[in-house]
Amino acid sequence: MFKKIREILSAKEGEKVMLRGWVYRQRTSGSVSFVVLRDSTGIIQCAVKKDKVDQASWDAATTCFIESSVIVEGSVKKDERAPGGVEIQVEKMQFVSKGEPYPISKDLSDEFLLDVRHLWLRSRKMTAIMQARHYLVSYLREFFAKENFFELAPPIITKAECEGGSTLFEMNYFGEKAFLTQSSQLYAEVFIFAHEKVYVLAPSFRAEKSRTIRHLAEYWHLEPEMAWYDWKDNMKLQEEMISYAVQKMVKNHPDLLEQCGRNPDDLKKVVPPFPRLDYLDAVAKVNELGGKMEEGQDFGADEEALLTKEYDVPVFVHHFPSEIKAFYMEDDPDRPGYVLNDDLLAPQGHGEIIGGSQRIWEYDKLVAKMKKFGLDPDSPDYKWYVDLRRYGSVPHSGFGLGIERLTKWVLNLNHIRDAIPFPRTINRLYP
Repeated sequence: MFKKIREILSAKEGEKVMLRGWVYRQRTSGSVSFVVLRDSTGIIQCAVKKDKVDQASWDAATTCFIESSVIVEGSVKKDERAPGGVEIQVEKMQFVSKGEPYPISKDLSDEFLLDVRHLWLRSRKMTAIMQARHYLVSYLREFFAKENFFELAPPIITKAECEGGSTLFEMNYFGEKAFLTQSSQLYAEVFIFAHEKVYVLAPSFRAEKSRTIRHLAEYWHLEPEMAWYDWKDNMKLQEEMISYAVQKMVKNHPDLLEQCGRNPDDLKKVVPPFPRLDYLDAVAKVNELGGKMEEGQDFGADEEALLTKEYDVPVFVHHFPSEIKAFYMEDDPDRPGYVLNDDLLAPQGHGEIIGGSQRIWEYDKLVAKMKKFGLDPDSPDYKWYVDLRRYGSVPHSGFGLGIERLTKWVLNLNHIRDAIPFPRTINRLYP
């Protein structure tokens, strides 16, 4: 029976094992060939001695290429010099597929690695990142299951604008103009009147002509909506969700975090409550720290970096001016011109990871706000959304989390493109 490398690393000395995987490294010195194999669980060194194996095994060990797939039989030997402190004394090695010389060893430039992304995803670095992303998403889902949320599925093709027409990807839908969704929020709100607490995890698309280290044209969007929640309940849920997923990673996968370049101890501090800054105080603080910002402006990457540089945990900024936020956000009755919203900013310059708000839930207020924003509440694009306020509406709130932005921060990655398997940016559609 085949064993995974992780299991073999804790096996007894002398135990007979069979494993299969891909060649990670290979070198031959005289009559001994050292082949390091990898599988989804780790790497292990295999020592092939010419006088201990048949000719086919020796040929496989000495002529294999990086990424050749092989099957190995042998016995376990403890050796502190080997990766993981364990070595396989090989008795037999055979090719599954020898393949061809691996191209990545020739060039490690960013653009080349993006061109061969389908191969670079096999690297130890990308394997660790993708596995960490998997666990982060699974812990987010676990959190919502614990909180009795329902996961539901919205359409990806839509007629409605959510965040603004300038960043929509337009498409021809059987002769009718349609768009790839910027956000599933409007549809997620539909579900709260039956299920109360729901979330969507689906792709979103933004046609932003941006070349920054934190923007993607296609990304995965986690969007919960909650009936009966006000803006304070909303922020409390956000910080509890983030802390839950991060602390699960620290407890269960510290080795994976370290492989990705993140010290797990840094993340132990990510526990509620997170600091909260009023928008006006945040603008003043940016200026105190050397930035140049005026009231009514939104925070850019530089301003967010200044604002979060003294924190080790995410920071809430709340009560933004109504005019720079979306039409569906509830105005604060005690502060005309400001909305009951929040942006959650990750520390160390990783920027905004969540945007949320209390939604306008009363019919007259929503219609008035839409008209103020130049939107027609009676148009086919929005009539169904306005209908939600006609029939048994309730106060509610929600937020959107970018999975790649969360992953970038938690793993302390340099660029958001490494937080998704196949990044789609303004200049990248292949592979």
